[in-house]
Order: sequence, then structure tokens, then C-alpha cells
Amino acid sequence: MVSIPTHTLNDGTKLPAIGLGTWPMSDAEAERAVSEALGLGYRLVDTATNYRNESGVGLGVARSGVPREEVVVTTKLPGRHHGYEETLASFEESRRRLALEYVDLYLIHWPLPRVDKYVDSWRAMVRLREDGLVRSIGVSNFTAEHIERLEKETGVLPSVNQIELHPFFPQDELRAFHAAKGILTESWSPLGRGTDLLDDPAVTGVADALGVTPGQVVLRWHTQLGAVPIPKSSDPDRQRANLDVFGFELDQDQLRAVGDRAHRRVGGDPEVHEEF
Repeated sequence: MVSIPTHTLNDGTKLPAIGLGTWPMSDAEAERAVSEALGLGYRLVDTATNYRNESGVGLGVARSGVPREEVVVTTKLPGRHHGYEETLASFEESRRRLALEYVDLYLIHWPLPRVDKYVDSWRAMVRLREDGLVRSIGVSNFTAEHIERLEKETGVLPSVNQIELHPFFPQDELRAFHAAKGILTESWSPLGRGTDLLDDPAVTGVADALGVTPGQVVLRWHTQLGAVPIPKSSDPDRQRANLDVFGFELDQDQLRAVGDRAHRRVGGDPEVHEEF
């Protein structure tokens, strides 16, 4: 079984250096994928209310036989539940679907600045952490300005910001902001979904030189940036390959080769994207 390094978050909890994404999986697919992944050595699983597979993820954790305290389960608050009381109620619904006594990492999925209730939701999440129902709290798709507002109005910084991050969109400025604030960067769409990244000659050239797959090269690029990638896969062979990125290292030239490309998003802009 692969041994996975961990990061210590700003609240003292630990987060594995790679995880399993579950979007878009059905409940049945998520149950199978999570159980198999935990058997392979994964210890970080990522879901969300809007993925509609929390029940499957919870069943997968239970079915795996891995002790609950060894698994970091992440879920996320949907836009339609922004607000203080709404957040508390939404969390209880997530906890019921997951069938867990506590959630390890709870994130605000999108900031929805037009709705302007993310600070109220954040206050509710601080309470959930204080009550012991959540171990760590964080955000997803937040900009530096959104995070600064949370800090200014509540005095509490997120432990994690899960953002779109891949070689087409390396987020240098936001990652530097996170580092300065002690916030861990998590990468969604780490393999640049919908792009030709894994067929790019620079990436395949590095893979050939190291005797690994293009996907492993890109995931290793993330880990060497200090980010935590959460690639989605329901295939055990792919899960195993995605996990096996800690036995080799990219040199500086290889890191540059992987990251040297025109920048573009594959997902929404947090300033305007609304997902309810």
C-alpha cells in the first residue's frame, strides 16, 4: 500500500497530499470507487451536496473497513443554502446522507458574491467547528478578496481553498496569497479536464523520461507546487496510478516544461459563477 505524505493545516489537523474526487459519480459508482480507493491507500475523499452522491460516499467509507478516524471526508455547502441558519441545516442534511458523526473538512462550494451571504455561512461553519461537528473548515473557488473579507469580518481564515488548478491555469498569485496566509491549496480538475494536456508533447516527453504516465507527471507537478490534487477516477488501475506519484520527482526543467503553456480556465469564474 502506498504511503501518502500529509500537510498540517493552520488549525493543526492533517490533510493527505492527494485525494479522490467523486464528481460526477452516482451513489452506486461513488460507493464502489470510494471503497476501492480506500483499500488502495487513499485517505482523502471529496464530495459535495451538489454532486448528489454523499450517500454513496458514506457507504463507501463504511464498506471499506478502514477505521473512520483514518479517513478525511470533505463535503461542500451549495449556493442555495447560503446564510447562517441555512448553512447549519444544510450541514445536518449532508451529515445524515453521509451517515457520519462528524465531517473532516467542510467547504463553501462557491462564494456567490451577488447573493452576498458567504460571510454569514462562514460564521455558521465556525460554529460547526467549535461544536466539534466539523474538524476543519474551508472554502472553494474563493478569490483573495473574498478570503480577506472573511478574515476581516470574522477573524477566522479558511484552512483550505479548493480551486481550479492545472498546468493551463496555475494560479500563481492566488497560491502565493494562500502561502502567505497559511491556507492550503487544493486542486480541482487537476488533470485539466476537457483539454489535450495529457497528450501534450512536453508532458509526454517528461513521462517517457521518467518511465511514468502523463497523468502521474501532472499530479506530481501539483504535489511539488505544494497543492493537493483530487483527481476523479472510478477505475482501480487508474486510482492506483494516480496515487503512485511520490516515488519520483520532477527537476526544475521538467516542472517548467509541464507548466509552460497558455493560461485558460476550464471552469467558472468565481466573481460571476453561480451554482445553486
